[in-house]
Amino acid sequence: MEKWARVLVRYSLDLQPGQSLLIRSVPEAKELVLAVYREALLAGAYPYIRCDLPGQLEILFRTATDDQLANLHALERLEIGYVDAALRIDAPANTRELTGVNPKRSQIVRKSRGMILDIVLQRVARKELKRCLTDYPANALAQEAEMGLGEYRDFVFKACKLDESDPAAAWKNESVEQHEIARRFQGKDKVSLKGPNIDLTLSIKGRPFVVCDGKVNFPDGEIYTSPLENSANGWVRFSYPAIYYGRQVDNVELWFENGKVVREKAAQGQDFLTGMLDTDEGARRLGELGIGTNYGIKRFTKNMLFDEKMGGTIHLALGHGLPESGGVNVSALHWDMLCDMSQGEIFVDGELIYKNGRFIKSASDNK
Repeated sequence: MEKWARVLVRYSLDLQPGQSLLIRSVPEAKELVLAVYREALLAGAYPYIRCDLPGQLEILFRTATDDQLANLHALERLEIGYVDAALRIDAPANTRELTGVNPKRSQIVRKSRGMILDIVLQRVARKELKRCLTDYPANALAQEAEMGLGEYRDFVFKACKLDESDPAAAWKNESVEQHEIARRFQGKDKVSLKGPNIDLTLSIKGRPFVVCDGKVNFPDGEIYTSPLENSANGWVRFSYPAIYYGRQVDNVELWFENGKVVREKAAQGQDFLTGMLDTDEGARRLGELGIGTNYGIKRFTKNMLFDEKMGGTIHLALGHGLPESGGVNVSALHWDMLCDMSQGEIFVDGELIYKNGRFIKSASDNK
């Protein structure tokens, strides 16, 4: 735990003396929370802990009025608007706690939380806030991944490069590789994604790709951007289950015209899918295109913190765009969906740069 805490504090958040840190977590992650708290104090920062309790959300949705749900996060907005850094350590006791919640009540909470998301993204874009999310290996997550707890802990440690003698150095090396990949998109316009599960074109003109090297997510391992909001045309089938607020939707297919989802289909969970896409005007547009680069993650675990980083996949997020990559789409929704690209191709302005789940070396790489 000490190694994990040290990487989070010293590398991911790069905490400096005098900076304030919010640590938000749950009782099951106590071991890592306390290790981070200690490391933050040693770094000269001002950490404080906020703990959510198992069963809290279930009580909220069963008991609160719609007005209470809509105004739930007023104090949290003040908090996230003040701190210098925020770390969330998730360790859910029940990953399906919200499965039975009425989607309309979920929408109310999402819209309320959407204001927090907007504050976070804007402050991050202005470099006023450092944030990081990590998952403590909890029993519920191991169960979702169909692993024993010991096996799952090993999986988490490997995905986070905590099995390396110097994890921070390993993530810095990953950063160099990701910057080289991101440069191949620089100044380009049209991205075409082809394969058994996708036939989609979109524009990234003027939109930089952001590298994800263990700073914002831990584990990390992706590059992402926000496509031009009116540019997506074509079709995609998400070959992995799409999970949101504890609800699983299987075999999602989407059809885009001029950036907007004009038709959606699912083998299971159709009503929930349509309800989420009808959250607001921006929910039917793409907020993100991400490409997984972490080949240490080799299996689907029903946890997007890990799954979206998996090498050989891409993910598309419906809803809120990402200001740090130029995104301007506004929505209370940000739903990442994962697509297998192990037999897919990516073209950038007509040039093939990615085939069968891996980037093709450029001519400059061979010099």
